[in-house]
Parts: sequence; structure tokens; C-alpha cells
Amino acid sequence: MLSFTEENYLKALVELTVLDADSDEVGVNALASSLDVKPATASDMVRKLRDKTLVNYKKYGKVSLTDTGRFKGMMVIRRHRLWETFLSSKLDFSWDEVHELAEELEHIHSEKLINRLDEFLDFPEFDPHGDAIPNKDGEILLPFRRTLSEAEVGKKHKISAVRDQIEVLQYMDRIQLKINQDVTIDHREAFDGLTTITYGKQTSVVSPKLTENIFVVCSTCGKAKCTC
Repeated sequence: MLSFTEENYLKALVELTVLDADSDEVGVNALASSLDVKPATASDMVRKLRDKTLVNYKKYGKVSLTDTGRFKGMMVIRRHRLWETFLSSKLDFSWDEVHELAEELEHIHSEKLINRLDEFLDFPEFDPHGDAIPNKDGEILLPFRRTLSEAEVGKKHKISAVRDQIEVLQYMDRIQLKINQDVTIDHREAFDGLTTITYGKQTSVVSPKLTENIFVVCSTCGKAKCTC
């Protein structure tokens, strides 16, 4: 049985080295930053995880997950995203509320409960933020994703996913921007990246802090990479 802290580290490592990642290894400083802890604290925990054969790590080197560590971290993410889906779809919690609750529920270890929850929800592929949910074998669909900041000006896009960050979700609620909504990029400032978007009957000017946290697909073909 792993501690909550150990599970949080494994989850962070999966997020940094598997999900939306360019490399299967990460530096201790980057890991510490993602968890908001001191590098020395992260180093101590990484050594503990190495001793349990959950990560590969040499002093002053980078950290990568073993197959066992990857699976255990993926199971934490599976539990988290299934609970988010349940809280949103069955208990009507808003998408900016479900994350903190799921942070606690993700540490419930009953495999039978989680598999029953998955079945009860009809085996959802994505959580309320558009993130893929790992299956019981730790497998996950990782489609190519393009951010709104990378999307083509003058073209209509559809929001497919949003990074699970409370400030981003709350801001999107305030400007009434949602998952599966069509968005047209009217203009993007070369100087500072400020982007004018139109959605529904609304037009907003948003910063890169928002557009870099929203993922989109082509509203015509539904693909992130397209030639439409």
C-alpha cells in the first residue's frame, strides 16, 4: 500500500512524462515545481520510490517511471477522473468544484469499487474537462492535441478539453466558455498573444494564460490536425 504522498508523486510523474509530454523522464526540480515542494523534499521522495522499484533515478539525474510505477500512477489518474465524472454528471457539481473533491477520493483503493463506478458511468472515455480516462489495464487514449494559442486565425474550432486548473475553469465560467463550444479566432496580437475570439453571440479578448490551457479540434472534421 502506498501513502497518499507517494501516489501524488506517481500521478505527477505520469502527467509530466506520459500525458502531454515530450520526454519519458523529468528533472527533480521540475517535479518539485509541479508539486509545489522544495527540490530536496522531492529528491527524498524519489529515492523512496526508487527503493520500491517504482522509478528509475540516479543522483543528479532525471527521473523516469518503471512499468509498475507507471501503472500505479495511471490508476490514481483513473480513479481521479472517474470520480470527477461521477461528481459532475450524477451529483451536479460544477467542473471547477470536482477537482478538489476527486483529489481526496482518488486515494480510495478498492479496485472493485472503481470498476463498478466505471460500469455505472457506462465506461466514459473522457472526464468533464475533456481528459482521457485510463482503463482498468492502465491504457489511455492520447490523441494529438492543439491549444487554442496554436490554432489558426480566422478558422472555427471546437473546444475539446481544458487543463484541470481551478482558475482557468472559473474564468471560463465567467465568460461563458464551455467544452464542445465552437470558437472562431478573429485576431491574435503578435506582440503579446492577446486573442480575440467569438463564440455564440459573444466576443472576448483573452490572454495566452487562457488560450494555452484550452485544447481545440477543427469544428468541421473534429481533428486537431486537419486540412479543412
